[in-house]
Amino acid sequence: MKYDNTIKGQFHSRPNRFIAKVWIDGVLETVHVKNTGRCKELLLPDVDVILEISDNPNRKTKYDLIAVYKENLGWVNIDSQAPNKVVKEWLECQKYTYVKSEYTFGESRLDFYMEDMEQKYLMEVKGCTLEIGGIGYFPDAPTERGVKHLRELTKASKQGYICFVTFVIQMEGIAEVRANVDTHKEFGVALEAAREAGVRVLCLGCKVTEDELVVDREYWL
Repeated sequence: MKYDNTIKGQFHSRPNRFIAKVWIDGVLETVHVKNTGRCKELLLPDVDVILEISDNPNRKTKYDLIAVYKENLGWVNIDSQAPNKVVKEWLECQKYTYVKSEYTFGESRLDFYMEDMEQKYLMEVKGCTLEIGGIGYFPDAPTERGVKHLRELTKASKQGYICFVTFVIQMEGIAEVRANVDTHKEFGVALEAAREAGVRVLCLGCKVTEDELVVDREYWL
């Protein structure tokens, strides 16, 4: 996926999880943060950030913060909407004969339902932006919704679906994603239970630039 209209700025502060203050061409602007996670290791004073310029004149904020530069790692895309977009592009290049976004299963709405002849598949997508020691971790904040999705995939796997939890690595140089049990132990427990039930864990690495996020490698865990 490619962003049409971007500009560089320098991060100043984050008053709450929805907005940030960013210096753009010498002016301190209020911008929308497209990620409600903590991102504390990324959003540091004066780091370079990339913003997408909105074409909606009625918005309260003109800019969306979509990427952050991290020393020794490069650009990290923090747009929480991006993983599903790049996975949809990737799925359309795979063997599936049918792909549907936002599929209701049980009490959850999972990201993708796919078919290949008689076989049915379900996939839940998670974006990974947290890096520690060269390894990716998810989540960076507790996610009861994420636990619920893993439990639904576990049920579906037992009913004959081939199920995936797919981590989109929104940074380069990372080949593995682990459950961040220090932040949310329950997610790690649910992920392990899902794997034991046959749910497959896929990591999709991405090429990340100032205005682009593209899947370019696959890792099965």
